[in-house]
Amino acid sequence: MSTPISADIRISDSSIRWLVLSGAVITVDQLSKGMIVAKLQLFERIEWLPLLEITRLHNRGAAFSFLDGASGWQTYVFMLLALCVSGVIAVWLGRLPIARNKLLACGLACIVGGALGNAVDRLLRGYVVDFIHCHWFESWYFPAFNVADSAITVGAVLVILDSLLDWRREQRATI
Repeated sequence: MSTPISADIRISDSSIRWLVLSGAVITVDQLSKGMIVAKLQLFERIEWLPLLEITRLHNRGAAFSFLDGASGWQTYVFMLLALCVSGVIAVWLGRLPIARNKLLACGLACIVGGALGNAVDRLLRGYVVDFIHCHWFESWYFPAFNVADSAITVGAVLVILDSLLDWRREQRATI
């Protein structure tokens, strides 16, 4: 007699709270992109600060426009990747003892929100709307990004910070 294999996925109330943060990131990301699409034409620029402009750009690739010029297959690959990574992270959040891992949980929730925010763009538009464009006068431009990209970056920094703090606690515990 064999025992059925089941994926024991339990999501605690505290984990759901962090997934609400993911939902907030998706919402703010989509609202900001919708406003940009409604107000600006492609490549139209508004200088907001001397080193920052709002520019409507379309990115069919990944970070820094990686694979932007590919034939279209990359849209589906990046969408599938975002869904898979978000699913794995959501399960991780569901199993994480949140009380001891708030920094990690916040970082993971930001990553999920950002990944899904860009996946929604790929699904609805076939590309990601980028619009935050930092530059140093006219000589250097950082690649344009959006709220979802910012959330992924902040989330990654929080995950790394949590890891460093854990390592430091372990080092102190062994002394």
